Formats: sequence, structure tokens, C-alpha cells
Amino acid sequence: MIVTKAPLRISLGGGGTDLPSYYRRFGSTFLSAAIDRYVYLSVHRNFGDEFIVKYSEVERAKDREGIRHPIVRECLKLVGHEAPLEIASFADIPAGTGLGSSGAFTVALLKALYAEARRVHTCFSLAEDACGIEMEKLAQPVGKQDPYAAAVGGIQRFDIDREGRVTATPVPMSPATRVELEEGLLLFFTGVSRKASEVLSHQDEETRKASEGGGGQEMLENLHRTRELGEESYKALCSGDLAGFAHLMSAQWEQKRRRSPGSTRPEIDRAYELALGSGALGGKLIGAGGGGFLMFFAQEKRALRKAMTGAGLSEVRFRFDDLGAQVVVQG
Repeated sequence: MIVTKAPLRISLGGGGTDLPSYYRRFGSTFLSAAIDRYVYLSVHRNFGDEFIVKYSEVERAKDREGIRHPIVRECLKLVGHEAPLEIASFADIPAGTGLGSSGAFTVALLKALYAEARRVHTCFSLAEDACGIEMEKLAQPVGKQDPYAAAVGGIQRFDIDREGRVTATPVPMSPATRVELEEGLLLFFTGVSRKASEVLSHQDEETRKASEGGGGQEMLENLHRTRELGEESYKALCSGDLAGFAHLMSAQWEQKRRRSPGSTRPEIDRAYELALGSGALGGKLIGAGGGGFLMFFAQEKRALRKAMTGAGLSEVRFRFDDLGAQVVVQG
């Protein structure tokens, strides 16, 4: 049996510019941090004559083409695996909560299949293969952030050129700044799950319109400013200005609200305002929006935790993950 894990992530800046409809014209810069909450995949040879795939459902199929789960099916096709396997997944946090679970799932599955096939790969080739499945084979309106954050790990600045090539640079924070950032960032679950592709499809359509001369200029201006905020967030982290970083998180949230009509709900807005009045220096909704996790930075955290708990939001505590996707059992 082979068991792998890939970390979920929090977006620290520039999120939304990692879609091809934007970076193919302008490039992209975004910041992401992998956290110690994971998607796990187990793979082992099935002595029967069918594939068994276990996730929120259980599938049985005579061949890989009969598997309904699109990511599982395409991963098997990419690796070229035809012999029956039993594949099972589980996660620390449910899908649809804005922490990059789909990308982490794809990375963890490919990592397991490559280990089973004894195929040599790097974290970058693993991430790019995962991007190819979600963005090209399945034509999902998603970006490169989630697979790269899951495969590479750490707190990274990612840059994408117009050809789609990605480079990663660890954010050069002092040890003291990293500790303060890790202790000061708090995640609270809104209780609402959603598919990122449903929220991102509007952004993708508007950006494509602009590239074809059919409108969408407001969306482009928003994404340009979002990328600038990512650059400013990088500088704030490098200099140890965490209060400034927190304010930039709020500025990013305002940009997201403007570009994505479905990015918020009245109950999310109420919780956000409550947090800002209870010690949070800044914050935003993680991921594409519409639900998932609110993330805040606070130096005095007791009042914030009390306010969010009182509003019915549950906290998920975390640490940063520096290793990225890993094989944890191979035998």
C-alpha cells in the first residue's frame, strides 16, 4: 500500500491572477502558504478485476474509463495505469472550503500513482501535471496556485510568466516574523461550502472578454490591482510589517468582493465586521469566495476568538507546512 498526503493552503496575496485568462497576457504574482491540514490518498493493488474508488461515494469500475470521478480517471490515464487498483481518499477539512482541496487531491493522487509506478518526478513536475489535468483535460476555470502550493509547500512567492512557466521563491521572513505570522493568523469556518469553479467562472469569462476586445476592462483593472497588492504583501512580510500585511489582506478582500458577485453573503459580512471590531487588524475570505474560511490577523486574539465563537463560527488552528506533498507509507 502507498499512502500520500498533500497540504491545503492559505492564500496570502495576489490570488485570482493565477488563471490562464489573466497570466497569459500579463503574467502573475501570488503568495501562498501550505498548512498542516492535509488531503490523504491511499493506493494499492486490487486482487479482483475492477477499480474501487472511495471518496464521498464508492465506485466500482471494470476499467479506468468507467470511473465517474473525473480527476481519478484522468490521473490514471496520465500515468498510464490499467491494472485494477483500490483508491481511497480522506481529508482533515472538507472540500469546498477555500483551502485548495481539489488541487491538493490531484497532487496527492498523482504522487501516489507515481510512487506505485516508481516514476521519478519533482515537486514542480508534479504540480504542473496536476494543473494540466484540472485546467486542460477537465477545462476547469481554476488556476495554478492550489497544485503548486500543495506540491511545493512552505510560504512561497510564485511567479507565472506569459508562457505559463512557474517559479517559486520562499518568502525571506525573519524567524521572529514567521512565528508572529503563524501565531497571529486565525481561521474560522463560516459553515458554508461551495465549488471554487462556480465562483471563478464569472471572473474567467470577464477576463476572456477583455482579451477579445469585448469588455471586461473593469475585471482586468481589478486583477491588476490585486497583483499589486500581492507585491505589496510580499514586501510587508519581508520587512516584518505584519500590521501592514493585515491591512493589505482587507484591501484584497475588497477587490475580491468587487470582481466576484457571489464572493460573499450577508452572514459573512456580519462576521467580518464583528471580527474587525474585536481585535482583528485585517482579514479576508480564503479562496474564490462564497463560503469557506474567514482568515484574520490579530495580535490580541482572545477577544476575536470569543466573538467568532459567539457568532457560531468554529476555529481551525494550524501551523505552516514546509515539505509539500509526501509519501508517508510505501510498502
